Amino acid sequence: MNARHARVPLVSFGLVTSFGLVTAADLVSLAIGYDIGHTVAKPLLMPLLAAYAHVSGGPRMLVAALLFGWGGDVLLLTDAEPAFLAGMASFAAGHVCYLLLFRQAAAPIGRSRPRAPGSWLTAAAYAVALGTTVTLLWPGLPADLRVPVAGYSLLLTAMAYGAARLGPVAALGGVLFLLSDTLIASGVAEWPQLPRPDFWIMITYLAAQYLLARGALKVFGARSESSEPSEPSVEVTVAD
Repeated sequence: MNARHARVPLVSFGLVTSFGLVTAADLVSLAIGYDIGHTVAKPLLMPLLAAYAHVSGGPRMLVAALLFGWGGDVLLLTDAEPAFLAGMASFAAGHVCYLLLFRQAAAPIGRSRPRAPGSWLTAAAYAVALGTTVTLLWPGLPADLRVPVAGYSLLLTAMAYGAARLGPVAALGGVLFLLSDTLIASGVAEWPQLPRPDFWIMITYLAAQYLLARGALKVFGARSESSEPSEPSVEVTVAD
């Protein structure tokens, strides 16, 4: 192992630790109502997670998904409706990247991955959840946001369902992403909110992105290791 490869785990550890520290700072700021702390910390989160994914050998689609998440994070720092729509579009682009990533993971090299038992039942459950959520939110949403929110919800639900292709860790990430954005939509629809709603939105969102990244790194790291050529063996014959 050369010096460059030896440094990678240290850099990766430093980046994920930094992500954890900034996450803590952001959540504490939200919990105590320190708006400046949230404004400073939030834009740092996804770049740190994306850098961690890149240094750890994550695929480009994972890094792109996280950076589109960063775009959405920054745009949603303001309450203006155009910024909200632009932020939603940025997150939607991130979900497309995740869907492309799941497609890459769906079939291991050289063979097709069989459909998991119960996947149709899971898909039906997500479809019911989507229909129920959109139906309940629809009357409370501003008229010009109803169709964009419904379209975004469809894409988000597809991403959450597809995340199971990366294993249970990523599947949990997909569920938490769905929950986080549902909390945002319920606020837009002016439903009753939990105390400190932004705290609950961010804690579920950050957990979602981290778990999706970890799930992807586990799958694609294993694929990379399995595709590496093995060390050639050398046989030595000793003549009598």
